[in-house]
Amino acid sequence: MPEQDNSSLPEPLGPASETRNLPVPVPQGDLVRHQGREGWLVWALRVIFGWKTGSIRANLTDVLKAGAGETGFSPKESVMLQNILGLRERRVVDVMVPRADIVAVKQEITLGELMKVFASAGHSRLVVYDDMLDAAVGMVHIRDLVAFMTARAEIRPSAKPRRKKVPAAGLDLKAVDLSMELSAAKLIREMLFVPPSMPAMDLLARMQTSRIHLALVVDEYGGADGVVSIEDIVEEIVGEIEDEHDEDERPNVIRQPDGSFLADARAKLDDVTATVGANFDVGEIANEVDTLAGYIATRIGRVPVRGELVPGPGPFEIEVLDADPRRVKKLRIYLSADRRNGHRSEAPRRPADAPPAQPSQHSDLPVTRDTSVKLSPDTTSSKTPPQP
Repeated sequence: MPEQDNSSLPEPLGPASETRNLPVPVPQGDLVRHQGREGWLVWALRVIFGWKTGSIRANLTDVLKAGAGETGFSPKESVMLQNILGLRERRVVDVMVPRADIVAVKQEITLGELMKVFASAGHSRLVVYDDMLDAAVGMVHIRDLVAFMTARAEIRPSAKPRRKKVPAAGLDLKAVDLSMELSAAKLIREMLFVPPSMPAMDLLARMQTSRIHLALVVDEYGGADGVVSIEDIVEEIVGEIEDEHDEDERPNVIRQPDGSFLADARAKLDDVTATVGANFDVGEIANEVDTLAGYIATRIGRVPVRGELVPGPGPFEIEVLDADPRRVKKLRIYLSADRRNGHRSEAPRRPADAPPAQPSQHSDLPVTRDTSVKLSPDTTSSKTPPQP
């Protein structure tokens, strides 16, 4: 009897068959070799740079914090790399120019007045609004203004010149109507509108794709909080960018011959403390505000008026030299004893291990006795003699 060919018969059912038909992962040589190389590379980086198990971002942050000399990066490269890694945590509100510092123009402004604003502002782009800044309609670029005036002043070869002598460069600037309104000249460009909570990195990408390099920061009610240019975001990475038109800024806090300090209200609290001394300690308020103006507004709960005297912090008093209804501009800082006695005195030294002085809300506030200076009614002291 001929032998039966079992190859044509169906496979018998059973556990053995099920085991043979299960998919079995087969190692691929290329994948194994790639994983081996990647593991070796990570191991080498951990040994050389002391990396720990975790994300590459965290490891790179640790390497940069270790110091530029040990990583091979120059100090500038190390700082820029750290700024790039930290940009992810920055929001638009952290990089914007505040509302009080926005330079804006109305859409009915004449071209002549617009030229004056550009000359004094030192910006290439200005916000354009209708009735108020909250009703912004766009922006105007100085290049568009120059191009418009050049096109109007250009003398065409076919046209007869108005003067016997042809103007230099073939431009007759008298032909430009400087009384024309900005809206009529159609020079207003589109502008971005973004919330203050938007990540700065996302705004940078949006500016690159839209080619619109100015954004107005608006709050939940549509009011203008500030403005951000692409330069403001780039400066977060490379540092302050100053061009030929930027003037050298004087120190924000300047010591005076009488021992007091003349300060810009926008001075950083850290800079004020570094100049005035460690006794100028604002306490926990530093966690809420960054500038001297912010400290005063938080201290008394409103915007102070010119000539007002604000007690604190500690043995110091702050006099408002210049202010308007929206913001404080110039301040003078001095010791309370200096103000009362009319001479310079040294501030008491606080032990290094003593806790920071906290601003008090009660009778221990230093209060001026000088009747020529207004005292903030929000910070009056119980030690002040009662009025009859």
